Amino acid sequence: MGVTEPHTTHDEHALHDDHHHDQHWLFKYVFSTDHKVIAKQFLITGIFWAILGGTLSSLFRLQLGWPESTMEWLTPVLGKWVEAGKLNPEFYLALVTMHGTIMVFFVLTAGLSGTFSNFLIPLQVGARDMASGFMNMLSYWFFFISGLIMFISIFLETGPAAAGWTIYPPLSALPQAIPGSGLGMTLWLVSMALFIVSQLLGGVNYITTVINLRTRGMSMSKLPLTIWAFFLTAVLGLLSFPVLFSAALLLIFDRSFGTSFFLSDIYIAGQALPNVGGSPILFQHLFWFLGHPEVYIVIMPAMGMVSEILATNARKPIFGYRAMIGSLLGISLLSFVVWAHHMFITGMNPFLGSVFMFLTLIIAVPSAVKTFNWLATLWRGNIRFTTAMLFSIGFVSLFISGGLTGIILGNAALDIQMHNTYFVVAHFHLVMGSSAFFGLFAGVYHWFPKMFGRMMDEKLGYIHFWLTFIGVYLVFLPMHYVGIAGFPRRYYAWTGFDMFSQFADLNKFISIAAILAFFAQFVFVFNFFYSIFRGRRATENPWRSTTLEWTTPIVPGHGNWPGEIPAVYRWPYDYSKPGAEEDFIPQNVPYSKTTSSNLPYENENE
Repeated sequence: MGVTEPHTTHDEHALHDDHHHDQHWLFKYVFSTDHKVIAKQFLITGIFWAILGGTLSSLFRLQLGWPESTMEWLTPVLGKWVEAGKLNPEFYLALVTMHGTIMVFFVLTAGLSGTFSNFLIPLQVGARDMASGFMNMLSYWFFFISGLIMFISIFLETGPAAAGWTIYPPLSALPQAIPGSGLGMTLWLVSMALFIVSQLLGGVNYITTVINLRTRGMSMSKLPLTIWAFFLTAVLGLLSFPVLFSAALLLIFDRSFGTSFFLSDIYIAGQALPNVGGSPILFQHLFWFLGHPEVYIVIMPAMGMVSEILATNARKPIFGYRAMIGSLLGISLLSFVVWAHHMFITGMNPFLGSVFMFLTLIIAVPSAVKTFNWLATLWRGNIRFTTAMLFSIGFVSLFISGGLTGIILGNAALDIQMHNTYFVVAHFHLVMGSSAFFGLFAGVYHWFPKMFGRMMDEKLGYIHFWLTFIGVYLVFLPMHYVGIAGFPRRYYAWTGFDMFSQFADLNKFISIAAILAFFAQFVFVFNFFYSIFRGRRATENPWRSTTLEWTTPIVPGHGNWPGEIPAVYRWPYDYSKPGAEEDFIPQNVPYSKTTSSNLPYENENE
């Protein structure tokens, strides 16, 4: 009985469908409570932030590639931040800080989870909408206001926050330390507090929907891997984001109310400050207790979508469905006990370092299970190279090459040498940044027909994939090399060191590759917006996929299914089943209709 109750309440909800058409456009498209509209809001806002974050990185790559060159031509854009033809060093730090913050939080957390958790959870579990449409709307608008405050901070006279995206005190805790620790830092903290509220509202909603609103027959063991990934991502966010909220709150107290949570024995310009008893290391513990689960909050939705897309386009059941769920659970659990591997150089007890090192290296096991299963799914599959499939295969490639360097950095003895070099930058940009972006692109290309009822252009998609795939490797492979050679990160100019002058050409090469890879993204932006209005019209199930979202009308209306919600009878990966009439059997087809392909135990299920 427990399973059918939500089902009947959903059908009552369908009666309100007519009322939805009479709504004012403001409540239909702007302050909408429909999960599909909110997903598109998250996606388009995420695209805006990705362009801004990429622009900032292009600016500081110009500085790193040509530190001696004049930047006069940027004066009309950057104004006083270009002094005597050179980029202001303070502004360089601000660029790096804002780039990291925007990409990690606004694009890869909100843009990725916000879009696809919202869009796919109700459609794939068989629900009319999210558990709370109002909370869902609030989640987006808290994110929007948070982004607006962060955007405003870029234009302050003293500049935006400039303490790195990790905002370590004491630099971030002392408004008088550098210009970027002034009002820009305060706005960063306010923006981040609102962003966390947005994530918590969304996370509670996602979890509740998956647990309570599944359609008849949709047990947890019949959920697509996308939903498992979104569900566990929301759990991670719910447990770890409050810790960052507390860190931001204590930092606001230290900055504005004279407390000493993170400050002790500080001298500025020869003057001793009154703060005593705080510890900047405490902040690092609080930050990374979110910061490491955050890496998986970014990558797990991409993992789920890639699993779905690989199985659909290899025309094969996903290899090791239960092992895939187990590895997601393993990653979720372990992600909470490895945070101090970001802190090997804080002078921690070597024994404690060895414990965190051991736990960090264990995380390679569930990650390797996933990688093996993706490769086994592709093995001897009848592969269709759609753009989404290419990006999914690219994701697996980047995840492997970025993950291997993670094993190196997980070793405390090696990390102490590498920590402040470009090796770390190269590692996390491959494994977290670029591969999550590839998952995002794969998801957009794959579910675009369900979002907008049209297809994206495949030829432009192929161009976008190859330029991005080659570009990413050309940027980050050489970066590993300069990092091993000791090239330091966070330096505005390296020309003061003779030993680094040998890397001048490589730095130019990395900068050119990075800027070209960034411009390649405009192929996607054009394709995306052009296809919304002019793309080829989609059919109901263009990829011949088995999951529930493809049983809705081409563009699902309010309530998703016009009649009754389909019940679910089978797992989500019945592809190329021997004896079946087609090479896929949707989840809502009962076993009684597929007697020719049923396994013995499946006949009993009826």
